[in-house]
Amino acid sequence: MRGTATTRTADVVIIGGGIMGASIAYHVARRRAGRVMLLERADMFGTGSTGANAGGMRHQFSTAVNIELSRLSIAMMERFPEEMHQEVDLNFCGYLFLLDNEADMAVFRRNVALQHRLGVPTRLLNPDDIRELAPLFRLDDIVGGTFYDRDGLADPSGALQGYLAQARALGAELRTGEPVTAIRSVAGRVTGVSTSAGEIDAPVVVIAAGPWSGEVGKLAGIDLPVQPVRRQIAVTRPIPGIDRSFPFTIDFTRSLYFHYESGGILTGMSDPDQPPGFDTSVDPDWRLAHIEQAVNRLPLLETAEILTEWAGLYEVTPDDQPILGRLPQLDGLFACTGFSGHGFMQGPASGLVIAEEIVDGRAHTIDIDPLRWDRFEKHAAVAEYNVI
Repeated sequence: MRGTATTRTADVVIIGGGIMGASIAYHVARRRAGRVMLLERADMFGTGSTGANAGGMRHQFSTAVNIELSRLSIAMMERFPEEMHQEVDLNFCGYLFLLDNEADMAVFRRNVALQHRLGVPTRLLNPDDIRELAPLFRLDDIVGGTFYDRDGLADPSGALQGYLAQARALGAELRTGEPVTAIRSVAGRVTGVSTSAGEIDAPVVVIAAGPWSGEVGKLAGIDLPVQPVRRQIAVTRPIPGIDRSFPFTIDFTRSLYFHYESGGILTGMSDPDQPPGFDTSVDPDWRLAHIEQAVNRLPLLETAEILTEWAGLYEVTPDDQPILGRLPQLDGLFACTGFSGHGFMQGPASGLVIAEEIVDGRAHTIDIDPLRWDRFEKHAAVAEYNVI
């Protein structure tokens, strides 16, 4: 939907049409906060990180705020078909972390204790427990791990379409093919945005542009420390004996992961030396490194055939934690970005708390103070350990 070169008005403008922007648009519209406008630079919604991610949803984090965001998001995803009239193919296959050294085991023991205090009964596993749970993996170097059976997978496209449909039904205006070219302000307060289709006057603007959020922040003269980093995924053809119960398994040291996908295995591995950038082409050298490690950990992949592969972008912050809430540099400017690989799984709750920030003046369902921008200014950032 493209506009004309006329000045338009809105009460809330959201920049970015992935899962975050769609969730915010729905939750703000649900609160009857006036005219809501969602702007996406591409010709379709969800073509950025939302469309390229692996679809995982987990409670197993090392910080309380991430655990709480995931608890709420996963509960919301359980209700999604009834409340949003959209299936999301939720599959509680569980998340299994494989750990190959005692230092990580010590950290994960502390993480599990925190998860237990917050009502998430993650299990600590010894190697024999893991062999019983995941006999297909090579485990001779594994010293232990963790597992929670209420972690799993969901369909990012289904969740996105559900939020878009319900936001539209509540009166939100959803626009594609309309990049934002400026964030306008007067005397320290947001007054609107400029786009390829003209001006939009608005007292509230939300930056939810995923890996592009740092570039969008520059339009307001703000340093949002969000960098795009390429990540690659491969999916095999169906493999006999692999079904939906196959746990989402993470070789933590290698940032290597596997999960069920359409009868086969989806696998990915993060490159620790990948420089920031917007390149989403598949790197053939990293493909070889990834597949070698994947076959070593899951030997049945040696005879599997790759059906498809692609690359997408993480939106990475210095502490691998998102930036949520109002930005102190400009009154009326908000951020919902920087999820560092766990955005989809926290999209439902994040949209809700940003709506609370806008409508109520402050998020209250979850305390998002540890994720506010000023943590970097105060040198109070606490890094998330469970990052893949």
